[in-house]
Amino acid sequence: MTTVLVVDDDPDVCDLVIYKLRKSGYEVRSAADGDEALRAVATELPDLVLLDVMMPGPSGLEVLGRWRAAPETATLPVILLTALAQESDVETGFALGADDYILKPFSPRELARRVAAVVARSPVR
Repeated sequence: MTTVLVVDDDPDVCDLVIYKLRKSGYEVRSAADGDEALRAVATELPDLVLLDVMMPGPSGLEVLGRWRAAPETATLPVILLTALAQESDVETGFALGADDYILKPFSPRELARRVAAVVARSPVR
């Protein structure tokens, strides 16, 4: 089963995403901030991460940068899920290596489709 790590400091967003992804057949874990996300990935590598950008501790962008710099997580599929909608924010996310960028508020159905698309084109682990 495909495992997704959802990283968001907003419990309501986290709960909605977890619910939708579980209904779509994914195994889902969660983390509430950047430090917890780094520990979770170091403990057990998921198949994909949905990563908020603005969080306590290291930001999602900082976390993504750390993962891209480490050989064991350099190709980890990461979708940024954020309210940062400026064109420069999107460009920064992709420049750091995000596989997709989803703006809040989002459609849960579209989120599930985009997760499926990134998983489908990701290398088998």
